[in-house]
Amino acid sequence: MLIGGGLTVSDVKVHLGCGKREMPGYLHIDLADFPHIDHQHDIATLPMLSDDSVQLIYASHVLEYFDRIEVAAVLREWRRVLAPGGTLRLAVPDFAALSRVYQEQGDLDLVIGPIFGRWEVPGTDIVVFHKTVYDFAALEQVLGDAGFTNVRHWEWREVFVGELAGYDDYSQAYVPHMDKDNGLLTSLNVEATK
Repeated sequence: MLIGGGLTVSDVKVHLGCGKREMPGYLHIDLADFPHIDHQHDIATLPMLSDDSVQLIYASHVLEYFDRIEVAAVLREWRRVLAPGGTLRLAVPDFAALSRVYQEQGDLDLVIGPIFGRWEVPGTDIVVFHKTVYDFAALEQVLGDAGFTNVRHWEWREVFVGELAGYDDYSQAYVPHMDKDNGLLTSLNVEATK
């Protein structure tokens, strides 16, 4: 199926809540207004995208800004735009890993940001806050409730290759900070299929 700009459904990849981070080959949708943003819009609804029109949605450390009531509608909306067999690739703060960090190190400063994060949307008066946390079981449950299947972990080292080589975001959050070889990954990276 051909859609706008000569793209086919199999070509369309969307980066939701991208902020200042740009991924080559993706449509970028965010509340903020950066030069690479294709649609400045709340990612809870995607009226600019047709049903079954997207092959891959990537959303890193944005789902936690919706509470457990809101997230049901948000995930159904994201599923609406995915083509059959399309992938939703998520990253959220990993509550199980962050709990382990606190239990082992006793340093609240290491976990307070990922758990109770906030973001002042550049160029606006909007401030958004983290509203919930997830472990794998909780994320698997909300994804299943929204109609997603085949919920599984994804590995950033396998995803960020080729034109995405060198890409860095919170899906690669570690304690100690940036210790990607010996540290503990504190991002829960999960994908699911429509």
